[in-house]
Order: sequence, then C-alpha cells, then structure tokens
Amino acid sequence: MIGKISRGKSFYHCIRYCLQDKKELSDSQKELLSLKDNLQHKERAEVLLYNKCGGDINEVIRDFKEVARLSSRTEKPVLHISLRLAPGESLPKDQWMEIAQQCAKEFGVAEHQYICVLHKDTKQPHVHIVANRVGFDGKAAKDNNNYRRMAALCRRLEKQYNLKEVLSPKAFLSAKERQLPRSDQRKEQLKRDIRQVLEKVATYPEFEKRMQARGYTVMKGRGISFIDEKKVKTKGSEVGCSLATLEKVFAMKQKLVLGRVKEKRAITSGHSKQTDSRLTYTHKTGQQIITHDSKFPTPVDQVQQEFISLLDQLLNPPPSPDQSDNVLANEHLRKKKKRRIS
Repeated sequence: MIGKISRGKSFYHCIRYCLQDKKELSDSQKELLSLKDNLQHKERAEVLLYNKCGGDINEVIRDFKEVARLSSRTEKPVLHISLRLAPGESLPKDQWMEIAQQCAKEFGVAEHQYICVLHKDTKQPHVHIVANRVGFDGKAAKDNNNYRRMAALCRRLEKQYNLKEVLSPKAFLSAKERQLPRSDQRKEQLKRDIRQVLEKVATYPEFEKRMQARGYTVMKGRGISFIDEKKVKTKGSEVGCSLATLEKVFAMKQKLVLGRVKEKRAITSGHSKQTDSRLTYTHKTGQQIITHDSKFPTPVDQVQQEFISLLDQLLNPPPSPDQSDNVLANEHLRKKKKRRIS
C-alpha cells in the first residue's frame, strides 16, 4: 500500500477534484476510454463515508469552510490523504471504510469533518480522504511527523489486511533496510527506452525525435528531463542519463561511425590483403604506417567496446548518499541553534 498525505488551503479545489470527473474529458471521451480500458470514467467517484458532514458538493465545501473559520491561526486547514493498493490487489468497500476510520484516528481527525471517496478510473484501486484539520472546538489537529506516521500506518495496514508489503521512505528505514533495492517501474521503463534509442541513433536531434515518438516530452536546458504520457517528470540524472553522459555517448558514437568509414576505405583502397584466413590492412597516421589484423582489436573495435561498456554503465548510476544522514545532521544543527538562542 502506498500512502500520500498533504496539507492545503482550499477545500473547494480538493473536494471538487475528489468528487467530480476529470474536467479535461468530455462525455464521449469518457465512454470511449471506458470501452478501451474497462474502467469507470463517468461518475468515477463514489463516496464511501461521510463523517460529521453531508449534502452535495457545495454543501460539504460550505460546511468545511465554516468550521475552519473557528481557527484563525490555521493557514492550511485541508488534510488530504490518498491510499493506493499494489497492482492486482483489491479490497471490499467495508474494509476501505475501516481503513479511512483508522487514518482519521491516526492523524487526530476522527471527531472532525471528513469524507472518504473511492475512485474507479484507474487500474489500481485507491481512495481519497479529505479532512478538516480544524475541529468543532476550534482546535487544529497536529501535523508533525506526518510522513513518518503515514509510512508506519501503511505497514500496519498491510499486515492487518494481508496486503503486499512496500518499503517505507528511506529516511524512515533502519540502516540495514536502506540497503534493499527499490524498484520504480516508471523509471525502469524510461531506462529501457533510452537504452534502446541510444543504440540506434548517433546525434542528439535523432535521440530527441525518437524519444518523442515513444511518448516522451524532452526538456533540455542546463540538464535534461523527460515527461511521460502521465505528465510525470523525471530528471535524466535520476536514471543515469545526464546531459553530460548523453554528450559523451554521442561523441563516442560519432567516433565509431568515423572509424568504420576510414576502416572501410582502407580495406577497399588496395592496401589490404588476405593471408592465412586473416585480413590485414594498413593506414597512415602522421609519418607512421600501422598494420591491423582482423584477429586483433582495431581502434574501431576498442571504441565499440567502450561504447557498449558505457551503455551498460548508463542507467545504472551509483547509489546517491543517504539523505537521511543529512536530515539527522540538519536536525542536530536546528536543536543546537535553539540552545544558543535560549
């Protein structure tokens, strides 16, 4: 189970997103999509639970706003939680409702206004929980350590409902657990696409054109990023494909192409001969005459090997330093500053 949590200022936008269909799709487009993927795009949202609120969209938004005004100091009264199951998993609606109640209790909004909404327009079932951080007593629910608490809650829910276990964010794992490899299917697919394209092209314009044909928007500036069909942006450096690495690949590919041309010219220019099933040829480099034997690697062979080796290393970047160490260091400095001030 993957859980996300955020705070916001606008009940209007958050609740409308959860309760309404996607605005960019017309009714005919929704019908076509439903036939194509067998999902429900029209009336995609089903409210599973109302807690201390009710009515249509406008009434729910109005009630949430009125209670939020009881706390003038709370700038972000919206608590938005989304929970998604792993591919192939599902839960009945009554268990989703139980999970929503456990979430509300975990984040201190069990006695506040909240709604739980099931979305039916994606392959992986997921729910949205929108809660009012401000209670009827005018006090706001605490929001410290939200990400840590969400990770811990997901791990408990996985065990409780026999769901597939997902690694928590690295900052909240033990030193041993941080060493476990984590898989991101979106990035793995991007790696495969980049590798396949690089094997076929020799220049950046060709590379960008072929990546666009595969559904990516390529953004090139000081670095390079890729936006997939789901509008998710991934930096090239995150998949081992920085702009500097691409330039190195293209330079090596150009060297390889040029070397093959020279090699072909040398063979066809009359400076080659067949001896003992070996093809040898010569070419001049400055004042030197160099003889190559096909049984031994030529400069072109070496560039080819280097190119293959570079592609093997590409998209397998070395592990980045554990950011949790930086988090702990910053926390230490923050406490140290507080002591100085006091």
